[in-house]
Amino acid sequence: VEIAGLGRFHRNPAGRYEFESESRPKVFLAYATEDVAAVERLYDALEASGFSPWMDRRKLLPGQRWRKQLREAVAHSDYFVACFSRASVNKRGGFQEELREALQCALAVPLEQIYFIPVRLNACDVPAEIRREVQYVDLFPGFQPGYARLAETIRRQEQTRRRRELPEAG
Repeated sequence: VEIAGLGRFHRNPAGRYEFESESRPKVFLAYATEDVAAVERLYDALEASGFSPWMDRRKLLPGQRWRKQLREAVAHSDYFVACFSRASVNKRGGFQEELREALQCALAVPLEQIYFIPVRLNACDVPAEIRREVQYVDLFPGFQPGYARLAETIRRQEQTRRRRELPEAG
């Protein structure tokens, strides 16, 4: 049983339940429903690389209040990956709400830290407000080169974060 990205309960070999906290970087994936296949590929790649991705179709349980769960997942994520496409940029609804929620969360993150990571799934215009402030990465025409840049960005940020958390010698 998973608890809101904090960790999960599982049975140990003795048959007792243990809580295992989530230490992998939490990556929220925001997307338009038309792009679900491309985003599932990204989810699988992130998971295979040792990250903890969050995608509504993979994490929400039947009956959960999805809007509340999405807000909590955004707030508890280490990284927010906004998946832009021709379908998402002009679409009203959930994707736009998630972007606004993430941009609000980004205000609390120190300026030198990366939190909001735009990716393009196909040739489309990233909104000007985001394009002016944040570098994006393309996951097309080949997925792997763009994905490698995304994964490396998260790994570098995690290394920097760990260094900052170490007590200073002296």
